Amino acid sequence: MNPTIRDAKTLGDLKRLRYVTRTVKDELRINLIQRLQQGEDVFPGILGFDQSVKPQIYNAILGRHDMILLGLRGQAKSRIIRMLPTLLDEYVPVIEGSEINDDPFNPISKFGRNIVDEMGDHTPIRWLDRSQRYGEKLATPDTTMADLIGDIDPIKAANKRLTYADEEVIHFGIIPRTNRGIFAINELPDLQPRIQVGLLNVMEEQDIQIRGFNVRFALDVMMVFTANPEDYTNRGNIITPLKDRIDSQIITHYPRSIDTGIEITRQEAWEDRDGCAPAVTVPHLFREIIEFVAIEARKSEYVDQKSGVSVRLTRAALENLVSAAERRAIINSETSTVTRISDLYFLEPAITGKVELVYEGEQEGAQNVARMLLGRAVKAVFSRHFPNPSDKNTGRSPYQPILSWFAEGNNLELAPELSIQDFVAKLDSVSGLREFVRKHSAPDSPEETAVAMEFVIEALHQHSLLGKDFLHEGQKYSDMMGSMLSSLGALDDDDEAEDYDEPY
Repeated sequence: MNPTIRDAKTLGDLKRLRYVTRTVKDELRINLIQRLQQGEDVFPGILGFDQSVKPQIYNAILGRHDMILLGLRGQAKSRIIRMLPTLLDEYVPVIEGSEINDDPFNPISKFGRNIVDEMGDHTPIRWLDRSQRYGEKLATPDTTMADLIGDIDPIKAANKRLTYADEEVIHFGIIPRTNRGIFAINELPDLQPRIQVGLLNVMEEQDIQIRGFNVRFALDVMMVFTANPEDYTNRGNIITPLKDRIDSQIITHYPRSIDTGIEITRQEAWEDRDGCAPAVTVPHLFREIIEFVAIEARKSEYVDQKSGVSVRLTRAALENLVSAAERRAIINSETSTVTRISDLYFLEPAITGKVELVYEGEQEGAQNVARMLLGRAVKAVFSRHFPNPSDKNTGRSPYQPILSWFAEGNNLELAPELSIQDFVAKLDSVSGLREFVRKHSAPDSPEETAVAMEFVIEALHQHSLLGKDFLHEGQKYSDMMGSMLSSLGALDDDDEAEDYDEPY
């Protein structure tokens, strides 16, 4: 924009400076073209959509379309639509005092028309920032036409001594107040069908009608919606005429690769803390495990797949993981620490509240389902870094020295609060474990070497080669047969049984 344009104070100033008004959709289109030509990222921070969702959004904007983003929870739908205003012009002129951002060159409200008729080129204007040209409404069943479009205001009629037939007694809703901007409705199916009908004119004729008034307002607004496919059957539906008027339906999705999921989680989670607590290192294998928890949940027979599994699960899980390690370091007066496999136990609260269980999952229990997902994730990630104990060729032979140590009746007890010295000492007591890790991996530090050793033990349990019991103070690994006999014995001793939960 020419810097001298912002000096305009009246309609006459705009005319002298030859200011040309553009529609909202033309603004978006022209500014998008410029951004693409310059190679700019239109949606910074939105990862994994470069070859799928983003091009479809660009096409919709270039075609001057209203659009709907359709996808399961946690797929960045709301974040994307809130970034659309960055494609608007930085400022646009509106008539001073107008409730619906009247264009000085083409006012649509009675107020705007009257002031231009009375003052002509002396009509005062103000400059509207792009951030003020975005409106959003979360659709709820109690949303009314008055909320969205407007209604008669009896108080305004009484104060101005006007009849209800006068246009000036209208109290405008949020959509006309977003005139010359972008208006978004989140969770569109939650709107009652009769309210959706009220949007038909806005979508097609780009105008509104209020009550029985023989008056039409030609709005300049881009309409954007979001919806969850599950909502189509659970809580409501999008009426067919409205669906037909939405020009582009864009399908979003969850990350299609592990690396993309890891980067999204790294970006969203509060991992770099405020510096008043010990530093926490998160080895890459934990980032993989957290992403695999979400992947396993999205295909689990215990989880309702129609509801989806939000990326908020991985964000919260990573934050809980860091917090668990941070707390342990504080307890042990350590200045730094590394996350451990035993810290995964504390990811359960981040999982149980973010997955919708089917009937079978409810019968299993949310905690058991969370532990099962963690176990499957550990098993999946382990085969990416170490020989697969289930491999037909090598089988358990690389692990035989470790398994033999447990077969001799030895147990390994690990507690989440162990200091690094005690943690390393316990793991070093397992014959062949450190040698195996040195042979098959190259951890970045002695602490990460110990974590890799713990990872091997947990993975052997997940492959049903070692038993595992949860104690109040941690967990105990043992020979598989010995663990089974121990569990049977615990059933005959009520006092001892209180010290154990179900293993996963």
